[in-house]
Amino acid sequence: MQHQVALFARRAEQTRLGGVGQARNSMDRAAYLLLNRLDQDGPTGVKALAAGMGIDSSTVTRQVAPLVDSGLVKRTSHPEDGRAVVLQLSPRGASRLEQVRASRRELMALLTEDWSEEERDTFCALLTRFNSAFSELQSSVTPS
Repeated sequence: MQHQVALFARRAEQTRLGGVGQARNSMDRAAYLLLNRLDQDGPTGVKALAAGMGIDSSTVTRQVAPLVDSGLVKRTSHPEDGRAVVLQLSPRGASRLEQVRASRRELMALLTEDWSEEERDTFCALLTRFNSAFSELQSSVTPS
């Protein structure tokens, strides 16, 4: 199992699970995860974003800077405290994220085209369980 996980991690990093077509390999993992999180959570402060992703605030700040520069994310005033700043997915960011998601869905469909729906569901359930266990383990060993 360890070998297969290592092989999967290497292949995922090599392709960045970039998908197929024009959007292939066009968004790095950090950007994809940040944009996904902002899409799910809506406008979010850096600290809350970092906590939700299990990474340091300085890492979020560093990773989000190019996304702001490229217009995928915008900084806006907090709706309840105008002095605070929140990060928000821009319309351009939402469009770009959907392009990458569509490309990645196409890649997953291609890779699993000879799998039954039950096999895909089982794989997804087990991968979700694996990732959750990993996340829980990291939470328990990471100092608060």
